[in-house]
Amino acid sequence: MNIELESTLLLLVLCWVILTVLDVAVAGLLCLLGGVTFKKAFAWGLLSLLLPPLLFAYGITIERNWYQVKEVALHSATLPQNFEGYRMVHISDLHLRSFQGREKSLQRLVDKINSLDADMICFTGDLVTMSPDEIDGFETMLATLSARDGIYSVMGNHDYMMYAGHKESTRDTAALIRELQEAQLGMGWHLLLDENAIIRRGADSIAVVGVQNISTSKHFPSKGNLAKALSGTENCYKILLSHDPTHWEKEVTDMNIALTLSGHTHATQFSIFGWCPAKYVYRQYRGLYEHNGQQLYVNSGIGETIFPARIGVRPEVTLITLSRP
Repeated sequence: MNIELESTLLLLVLCWVILTVLDVAVAGLLCLLGGVTFKKAFAWGLLSLLLPPLLFAYGITIERNWYQVKEVALHSATLPQNFEGYRMVHISDLHLRSFQGREKSLQRLVDKINSLDADMICFTGDLVTMSPDEIDGFETMLATLSARDGIYSVMGNHDYMMYAGHKESTRDTAALIRELQEAQLGMGWHLLLDENAIIRRGADSIAVVGVQNISTSKHFPSKGNLAKALSGTENCYKILLSHDPTHWEKEVTDMNIALTLSGHTHATQFSIFGWCPAKYVYRQYRGLYEHNGQQLYVNSGIGETIFPARIGVRPEVTLITLSRP
């Protein structure tokens, strides 16, 4: 069994035992104060305790494997004419550790992305969770991702091996990061490390700009250099790939950048009836945001961290179509 899953299940069992004890106590109190029979109060309490495990079982067996394609039409007057109808697939936060034992699910994801026949695929970071070894066995599959103008990626906070376990304690962090970066290049992805790539259609062009992770939080690394990444793109329509959406308000809205693509939040992998706890942590945590003609899209991610389930937040593949007003 996956260690992450085993730990989560043990925690759930412990919590359920504690809640059962509390149910006994509350049922006894209601029996004394409210005239309710202990059996009835305990039964209703026990029934309510079944909801968390049922939700978790749904999240781990169904929703984390239930890929959602969100189609988003974005309009900009600055988009070059020859890029009218340009189609981009945006994915983020694969966290390949969460796909161990789920190879068929990852293959379905790759097939779904390829079926969208995109002009470009953008990956906004966190390919792994703990170690570059998570890529082992998945390289061939991910190398089959295909788009006419290629696959562009950036680094996320986990990609700097901040959370490397005991297994990696004797390995140099810089070497681990290089291993991860070389694996992406080996898969045919264009990893942008404070760099840009120019995409051309006839006489028109757009720039795909990629920065290393930049965050407003002291808990996450800020290693990127946006000014360096933008070099040579002054007259281009620019699409910025930046893992952490807090970078947008920190720096991007002061720049001439039409569209920013981010991930990172996972929308906390939990949402009930539209309510999502991520909104208490991030000002921009899911979907489309606009400010003074600039646009930010935050993808809810595909893989998982903390707990191996998704509840109300399906793994997201975003299909963005660019057009002029």
